[in-house]
Amino acid sequence: MTKKSSSATIITFLICLAIPLLIGFIGSQFTMESVKTWYLTINRPSFNPPNWVFAPVWTTLYVLMGIASFRVWQRRKNAEWFHWAVIIYVVQLIFNLMWSFIFFELHQIGFALVEIILLLLLIIINAFIFYRFDKLAAWLFLPYFLWVSFATYLTYSIFILN
Repeated sequence: MTKKSSSATIITFLICLAIPLLIGFIGSQFTMESVKTWYLTINRPSFNPPNWVFAPVWTTLYVLMGIASFRVWQRRKNAEWFHWAVIIYVVQLIFNLMWSFIFFELHQIGFALVEIILLLLLIIINAFIFYRFDKLAAWLFLPYFLWVSFATYLTYSIFILN
């Protein structure tokens, strides 16, 4: 690998990390104020994690998504599914961002529940498409799937309690 291609690879890796982290940062802007105000006023289940848990968990998940997307990008040549991988990845990132907006900014718990169920399906589809490129990239979505599964149940519980 030449110095130029090595630099390009590092830059691409950093971009792949930055994209989901940026989505997370934007989503946190919808969340931060609401967590201190509205969220404290609604009924939450006993298994609701403390607020400090969410930032490190989501940061880890966004880093794993970035690594997975980089691994797929590295294997994009001659891959007829690459455009689908990009599309589904971007769509699921948009759904990820929109949940924070719908739940914390709009306070629409029922709509957020429907949206997060769709996000969960998109995560599954994303992992399956990434699997066509790289098995590890697909497996890197497992913690994301598990956390969003928990978040779906949490959203459902909050919906029922309110």
